[in-house]
Amino acid sequence: MIKFLQQPAYKPAETGPEADARYKRMRLQVFLGAFIGYAGFYLVRKNFSMAIPALAPLGFAKTELGVVLSMNAVAYALSKFLMGSVSDRSNARAFLPLGLVLAAVSMAFMIVPVQWIGADHKALAILLMGVLNFLVGWFNGMGWPPCGRVMTHWFSVSERGTMMSIWNCAHNVGGALVGPMATYGAVWFGSWLYGAHAEFYFLAGTFLFPAAVALLIALLAYVLLRDTPQSCGLPSVEQWRDDYPKNYSEKHEQTLTTREIFFKYVLTNKFLWFIAVANAFVYMVRYGCLDWAPTILTEKGIDLKSAGWAYFAYEFAAIPGTLICGWLSDKLFHGRRALPTMIFMALVAVFIVLYWIFIDNLTMVIISLIGIGFFIYGPVMLIGVQALDLAPKNAAGTAAGLTGFFGYFFGTAILANVVIGAVAQAAGWNWTFLLLLAACVLAIVFMGLTYKEELYLVKKQK
Repeated sequence: MIKFLQQPAYKPAETGPEADARYKRMRLQVFLGAFIGYAGFYLVRKNFSMAIPALAPLGFAKTELGVVLSMNAVAYALSKFLMGSVSDRSNARAFLPLGLVLAAVSMAFMIVPVQWIGADHKALAILLMGVLNFLVGWFNGMGWPPCGRVMTHWFSVSERGTMMSIWNCAHNVGGALVGPMATYGAVWFGSWLYGAHAEFYFLAGTFLFPAAVALLIALLAYVLLRDTPQSCGLPSVEQWRDDYPKNYSEKHEQTLTTREIFFKYVLTNKFLWFIAVANAFVYMVRYGCLDWAPTILTEKGIDLKSAGWAYFAYEFAAIPGTLICGWLSDKLFHGRRALPTMIFMALVAVFIVLYWIFIDNLTMVIISLIGIGFFIYGPVMLIGVQALDLAPKNAAGTAAGLTGFFGYFFGTAILANVVIGAVAQAAGWNWTFLLLLAACVLAIVFMGLTYKEELYLVKKQK
């Protein structure tokens, strides 16, 4: 392990009122570091999709740009799993900012194939765009695992659902800023960088400005984050709160080998495989509804502007839905994740049926998409939390990476994008709605297989 990334040594644990007060301050500080740092990753993740409308007039075809766009998702799915195991053996304080810096630099270099190579050497330009967007996706995969590591070490199982639901809103905050930054970045810096070449102004707003802001956020995250309580001279959070999970062991506080992480705690854990498969179906519903909504609605005669507002409503509803779901999993379900996930997925199915039945009624469509968005993001978040709960703390990144890989690779790239697109083309939208309902049922079934594993949490409350 590179010295910069090595986990800090544990210090003798302090106790007493002063240590308790310091613990509370440090938890807030670390949480802010994880929230701000993760939001920063979303400033330099999906920017290429915003650049496509401006790239087409420069001589690049949409089919070529679509291939470049896909590189991001593939890389992210692989990285979230593989880099998760590296994160489990690294200092989160260094690992997260490093990933953000590398993602920002890769994004900034996207101007090279556009401005300096151009469509005159299209093959080389597209190749370099693809490589850079792959790197952007790969380095973005270094964001979730260290945050998962931080959250498991600083927050115990009975409060983790609430705290993770709040933290999970970081991606909504970061993602929401990309559009305004692209617009104002082009206005503020476009003429300064490119003079009379207005066709290149978008490069400043879409790539350079967000990358520069992300670099500053990486520095702030490094200042705020800490790896574990023990590295700060504090006891483990389980000891501090007297809140021990079923699988807890003192050995879990130690750094595990790669072999132990994969073959003892992750790949041999059947419950992690159950929730990974469930996650694939949850993501199929999430992106099957989100990505195809504008296409379905415009084909039904609803104008693109109205379709865009429906898309916005779907995403905006995620924030309160995620917060409520996380809070319920802690307070009402005593730290269990399977049951609230199953309930929320059943409610998603209800709104999919309404979406299907009233597809020609814009008001009902927006209500249905709000309902789907409200209820789907809770399960998306809780499955990640459950992965952290089911694995030792020092294997948390790998465990969450496995579920994330299934979600993004199988659920999004294959099922939501390829399969639903092919079925819609061959058999029509009615069959795609049936597929989405089937995905809801299968997600509930696979989550149900983990239900008994979490019953100890209820017994512990009595």
